[in-house]
Amino acid sequence: MTVSGQFSDPRVLTLFAVLAAATGVWLTTGLRARRRSRARTPMDRVWHPQESVPLTPAEELAFGQVVSRLSLNSSGRLR
Repeated sequence: MTVSGQFSDPRVLTLFAVLAAATGVWLTTGLRARRRSRARTPMDRVWHPQESVPLTPAEELAFGQVVSRLSLNSSGRLR
């Protein structure tokens, strides 16, 4: 089977081949990651630095400011 017209250019065929290969790799990687994440048990809780490292008052203040910026406001959006 011969391809004629605008798709007969080797650069176009190479582009389609590279796109097909990249899509295949992307799908395979995504499916592997999904399978791997389902196999793991979920973490019961997240470790926090304050649990093992005492913070200075300045660090506690800075941490509180960051947390307050990341908290949700009354409309449910980040501040």
